[in-house]
Amino acid sequence: MMINFNKPPHVGKEIEYIKQVIEKNNKLCGDGPFTKKCNAWFEEKFKTKQCLMTTSCTHALEMAAILIDIKPGDEIIVPSFTFVSTVNAFVLRGAKLVFVDIRPDTMNIDESLIEEAVTEKTKAIVPVHYAGISCEMDKIMEIAKKHNLYVIEDAAQGVMATYKGNALGTMGDIGCYSFHETKNYTMGEGGAIIIQDEKFIDRAEIIREKGTNRSKFFRGQIDKYSWVDMGSSYLPSELNAAYLYAQLEEAESINNNRLNTWNMYYQGLKELKEEGVIELPHIPKDCEHNAHMFYIKCKDLEERSNIIKHLKKNEISAVFHYIPLHSSQAGLNYGTFHNKDIYTTKESERLLRLPLYYGLEKDKTEYIVDKIIDFYRGTHK
Repeated sequence: MMINFNKPPHVGKEIEYIKQVIEKNNKLCGDGPFTKKCNAWFEEKFKTKQCLMTTSCTHALEMAAILIDIKPGDEIIVPSFTFVSTVNAFVLRGAKLVFVDIRPDTMNIDESLIEEAVTEKTKAIVPVHYAGISCEMDKIMEIAKKHNLYVIEDAAQGVMATYKGNALGTMGDIGCYSFHETKNYTMGEGGAIIIQDEKFIDRAEIIREKGTNRSKFFRGQIDKYSWVDMGSSYLPSELNAAYLYAQLEEAESINNNRLNTWNMYYQGLKELKEEGVIELPHIPKDCEHNAHMFYIKCKDLEERSNIIKHLKKNEISAVFHYIPLHSSQAGLNYGTFHNKDIYTTKESERLLRLPLYYGLEKDKTEYIVDKIIDFYRGTHK
C-alpha cells in the first residue's frame, strides 16, 4: 500500500462536534459557537489582540491587503519561494511584487537583503515562515519600523511554532494562518487572520462580514446593520470550525506526535548528512518549529527526480515544492527580482519533502528512512 505524502488529521471528536452543529446548535453558517471557540483559542493561546477565522489563508491575506490599504503602484517585498496566495492577495489590489532571495539554510527570505530592496513605493514586507521555521523577525521588524512599513506574516505553515517565545503570526501587524487539509491542524479549507495593530480590529470585522457592521448588530451594539465599507464573505461554515476545534483541543498532542516523526527522520538520516550526501532542515537557535514538514536536499534536480522515482517504486509518495514565482508567467508580469537569484531557484530544485502527518506509524517512518539510505548506498540498483 502506498504511503501517502499527507493524511488530514482526525482526533476522534470531529463527528461528534459536527453532529452538535447540525442537531443542537442549529446554526451552519459562520460565527456560530464553534467559530467563536476557535477565535478565542488563538487569542488566549497566542496572546493576540484579535483572531478571526476565515475561509482560507488566501482570504486572510486578501483581508490584510485591504486593511493596509494597498493601492496600484505600491510595492511589496516578498520571497519568490512561496505559494501563489502569498502574492495574489496584493496583486489583486494592484501592487508590484519585489522578490528577494532566500537563505539556503531555512528557505526563508534573507533578512539581510530586505533593506536594499526598499524604495519610496514600498508599503509592506511579507515574510513567509517556511516549514514552520521562523524568519528573523527582529531584523525584519527593525527594518519595517525604520522605513514605516507594515509587516504581514504569512504563517500558513506556522501554527504552534515560535520565535523567541512568540507565536508565529503575532509579531507583525497582521498574521495569516492556513487550515487546509495539508496543514498540521485542518478544517478542510480554512484560515485565520491575526490582528496585532488595534487600529485594524473594527475594520477587520467589517471587511470579513461583506463590508457590513453586522457583527456589532448581533452583539446588540447597534439597532440595525448596513453596508459601511468594502468587504467580502470571509466567514467559514460552522461545520468547518467544529472539525478544527476538535483538533485545537488536542493541539499539543498533535504537535508532539509530528515532532516525534520529524526527529525520527532526522536521526535516521543524520549519517547521510554527516557524509555530505544530503542536507537536512536547519532550525535556528531562537526558533521552535512545529514539524510542519520534513525535507531533504539532494545534490541537484536530476538526483531529486531519480530519488522520487525510487521512492514511488517502493510505494512512498514524496514530492517537491514550489516553482519560484518570479520565473512564472504571472511573476514576470507582476513583479521583479531584486538583485540576484543566488539561492531561490537552485535550492528549490534540490528540496524533496517526505511524508509527514499526524499518526504516521513508526514502522513506516523507518521504512522510508531505509529506502532513502538504500538509494544513496546504491543497493536499489
